[in-house]
Parts: sequence; C-alpha cells; structure tokens
Amino acid sequence: MQSSRILVSNWRKSIQVHVNKRNLAVNGHLNGISPGVLVTNKTFTFDRPQQQQTQKRWSTTTSAAINASNNNNGVGVNEKLAVKPSPPKHDWDRAVSEAERIVGYPTSFLSLRWLLSDEIANVALYLRKLVGSSHPLLKTAKGLLYNGKNTMQAWGLIVLLISKAAGHAPSVPDMEQDKSAGVLHSQRGLVEVTEMIRISHLIHNSLVNLQRSTKASQDSASYDDMTFGNKIGLLIGDYLLSHSSAEMANLRNQVVVEMISSTVRDFSESEFIGERDEQNNPLPSRPGTKPLQQTSKAISTTDIDFCREDVLKPMNIYKYLGDPEKEWEARNILNVGSLLGKSCSASLLLAQQSEELQKKAYLFGKHLSLAWQACIDAEPFQLSSLPYDTTFSLVSAPVLFHLEHDPKLYDEIEKGKVCVDNVDYNKIHKAILQGPGLEKTKQLQRKHTTAALKVLESFPNNDARKALENIILAMQDL
Repeated sequence: MQSSRILVSNWRKSIQVHVNKRNLAVNGHLNGISPGVLVTNKTFTFDRPQQQQTQKRWSTTTSAAINASNNNNGVGVNEKLAVKPSPPKHDWDRAVSEAERIVGYPTSFLSLRWLLSDEIANVALYLRKLVGSSHPLLKTAKGLLYNGKNTMQAWGLIVLLISKAAGHAPSVPDMEQDKSAGVLHSQRGLVEVTEMIRISHLIHNSLVNLQRSTKASQDSASYDDMTFGNKIGLLIGDYLLSHSSAEMANLRNQVVVEMISSTVRDFSESEFIGERDEQNNPLPSRPGTKPLQQTSKAISTTDIDFCREDVLKPMNIYKYLGDPEKEWEARNILNVGSLLGKSCSASLLLAQQSEELQKKAYLFGKHLSLAWQACIDAEPFQLSSLPYDTTFSLVSAPVLFHLEHDPKLYDEIEKGKVCVDNVDYNKIHKAILQGPGLEKTKQLQRKHTTAALKVLESFPNNDARKALENIILAMQDL
C-alpha cells in the first residue's frame, strides 16, 4: 500500500515537472525569449498507455517549438501562425432583402396575387407536362423561381430603388404617393411592366427552332415534346407581353409608353445582329471584320449608345461589329441595357424629376445591366471544367475577347452554322481558360461597375442609394 502511494506521488511530481516546463516555454514565447533555450526534449518514461500518449504529445509539442524557434530566429509562434483576415464579402441575399425592406415589400410581379390567379395556375399545370423533356422553357422557368444570385426578378427592385433615391417633385398629388414606401403607385405599375416585358423576352427566347437536321425533328417523341413546349412558351410570352401593354396604358403617360415600347423594338433588333445558327443563337463576327460604315473619327466605348438627344432613335450597331468590346456592349445594350436604363429614366419622368436626372438614371441602369451581364458571362468559366451537357453563349465577353487573342478558335465556332451540336464547347472552354478572355471580362465588369457607382453619386445620399451600392458590391463578389 505504501509502495503504491510512493509510485503515485512520483507520477504526480513527474507530470508537474512537465507542466512547469511547458508553461515556462509558453511564457518564454510571450516574453520574447527564444523557446529553444527553455524547452528540452527530455521526457519521462511511464508504464501506462495514457502516460505514453502524454509523452508523445509533449515530445511533438517541444519539437514543434524548437523548429519554430529555428525558423523564426526568436520570433514567436503566434506571429508565425497569424493569418491575415480576408476582406469581408457582401452577401447578395442580404443586400436584396434589405433593399426590398426599404421599398416596402417584394417587388416582383410573381407575387401572391399572380401565383394564385387562374392564368398562372393553368400555365403551371401545362408546364408540369414538360417535366422529363429537354425543352429550354423548363430551364427558364427554374431560373425565374429558383434564381439564386443571378436573379431575373431584381430588375424591378433596381427601378424602385432608383425611384426612391431620386424622390419625387412636390407637385405630385398625395393620392399618387405610396408614403409608406416612398415611391409612387405609377412607379410600382411601371416596375411590373418592366418585369413582364423582360420575362416574356426570356420565354420567347426559349422556343426551339425545329429544323430537319436537328435530333428533335428526327425523333417523334422528342418532336412532340418540343412542339408542345413551343406552344406553351409562345402563349405565356404573348400573354405577359399583352398584359404589360394593358398595364402600360393605365399609366396614362404617352412619353413613358413610347419609351418602354422602344425597348421591345430593341429586343427585336438584338435578334437580327450578325450570323445565327439553326436555333437562332447568335454567332460572333469573324475576327478582323471591318465595320460596314467607316467613320473618320475613332469610336470610343463611351460613344456606344443611343442618340443623346433622343433615346427613342434606333442604334446603328453594324459599325461596331468586329471589335470585341464594342460589339459586346452594342449587343447587350440592345438586349438588356435598353430596358433597365429606359425604365429607370421613365420612372423619374413619372416622378416629374428634371430631364438631367432622368438621363443620369438611364446611364445608371445601362451600366448596371452591362456589369450584370459581364458577371453572368464569366460564370461558366469560373470552373476548371465545363459540367456535362452545359453550354454558354458564343457571343459572351470571354469568347469575344479570346477570339481577338486567338482568331483560329473561330474555325471551331463556325461549325455551329451547320448544326449547333457540332460545336465542341469543352474545347472552347479550355482554350478560354488558358487565354486572357476571362481576365478582360472581369476588367469589363469593373469598368461598368465603377461607372454605375459614379453616376449614383449624382443622387441624394439616403437608404435607397446605399442599398443600390450594396447590391453593386455584392454583385462584384459573385
């Protein structure tokens, strides 16, 4: 009994020696003393397995301390292991939810009153019949409901935020004002019109061109699915477009009607630019193509826009074809920038703001939409390999920039003129990752992001302007 007490006492003393030495080593680090002087590799041998684990941990710790001392020449381990904190990223979902709180409630026309309507219920019933097919309409519908960060529904939110940031003239009647949200009822109606036109355009683009050379036309089952999907897509798009026309007439403002109607014209013009494949997907211009109309003065990217005096006049895009950045901007101003920019301008017109501020709103919407599109174009190239059965636009910014760097890649893209299935997207994807196209696209996004933030400085500093800035910063982190 006495011998066992002596063994336990010696064991406790040994553990205390280890603890004291370990504390001394740590204190030496904190006091700036080299730990190699204080820590030794001396260990005690115990019979118990637990004691052997203690020895192993203590030996590993002391060895690490000595190595740290040799590597740092006396600098503390805490300094060596200190990691520089990464800059905080802006949360997209949080930025959007805070912005919706500022303007009152969710802004999308896909609200409860729409989802419970008979028309939308019938549409959902027919869309269920397409499940299992490969019709592009399903992908578009999924993007509308489960949109994630590249949301299709945030356009109306942007228009309402710029409206609240600018405010309205004192002459606007009280009956027209939504004082709880700080916007006008007519501006909310314009927001619904904007989103309906945008979504109808996306749905119409989901239609499949059933040529004889395509696989769908050769397979009877696929042909029936594609035909049915085309009918549903055509009906949905036409319904939204016609309903938006009725809502736009209720605004009772002829200038706004003309301005928003011109965006539908711009959508149509964007579908007839350059060459197309069998599915009407756009193909880029051959590198080195000279513009159809030569100008004596060099054209900068700031000149690519509608007429400054009259934005209702069509834009002559053909003088920009062949130059990657100019061609991309011209295509996407017609396809996305026109609607968002003119909607922001029309919203301030309804608020009876000055013409100068209306032009600022148009420029903000245009630059924001271009930065948004550059972000979407770069998304497929963030991965090292292209996922299975995934494609991307052949007139996206990375592709156009890479064609300027490597014109030989156009031979692969040109195969799509006969059949879109002949294009090897994996080959194009790998080539772009090895070239400067992705980096130039990021620079293009930063360029338009900076331009949008600069225009935003012309508006009063309030919560709505801050929400717009947060959305732009969150978009940069996508």
